[in-house]
Amino acid sequence: MTASPAREQSPFSPDLHRVGRVLCFAAHPDDIDFGAAGTIAAWTAAGVQVSYCIMTDGDAGGFDPAHRADIIALRDAEQRRAAEVVGVTDIHYLHQRDGYLEPSHEVMKGVVKLIREIRPDVVLSMHPERNWKRIQKSHPDHLAVGEAVTRAVYPAVENPFAYPELAEAGLASYKLPWLWLYAGPEERENHFVDVTEHVESKLQAIHVHVSQHPDVEAMEATVRRGMHTNAARAGLAEGRSAEAFHVVAVNGPGTIAGF
Repeated sequence: MTASPAREQSPFSPDLHRVGRVLCFAAHPDDIDFGAAGTIAAWTAAGVQVSYCIMTDGDAGGFDPAHRADIIALRDAEQRRAAEVVGVTDIHYLHQRDGYLEPSHEVMKGVVKLIREIRPDVVLSMHPERNWKRIQKSHPDHLAVGEAVTRAVYPAVENPFAYPELAEAGLASYKLPWLWLYAGPEERENHFVDVTEHVESKLQAIHVHVSQHPDVEAMEATVRRGMHTNAARAGLAEGRSAEAFHVVAVNGPGTIAGF
């Protein structure tokens, strides 16, 4: 994977910073596949352990009224098959209601618990800021994921006195090195990953979510165009594809200890 600077220099360098474990958060099944499946495929191909946490069951998704009773099981099956395409088998759910997600302490506690259990090098999450250029990226549940994860990452994950019942259960505080945010405003993006070798895996993963995409050709064309645009913004050669992130250093040489 290669990275290039956008408007601001990314603090993350793939040549300097080791990534062994990644925990990805999303609001609904298919969000991760649209936002980061190419990067995830590159990570797993390199031996990185990647886990997913989907905060809702996606129960308000789909288009067919006949499938309402089965939509949760259908979307779970789709997400598991899509995850396998890019090398992921560890999937968690917070079982919040689709369309009603809030950055509540119930949700934040669930996030803290999972981060302390997995202790990843990177937490990858939807962005807490609205994207006015393409508001479909900013479903209220998406924003709630970003806000809940950002609040949990600092200070609760590393504060031994936050949610003390977690510490009592043996989940010690943890200083997360990196927070990667996706699906946010373009002007925030400072890190690009060249996913040219994994475009087909990303699209294959997205195609698994057949319950969500009635116009498959338009969906695929939009995804390809977006990755080409990202590559151009990153200064990559014509014909390359990239995914874009807002990378934040949470704990590193330049941060101050404490919470």
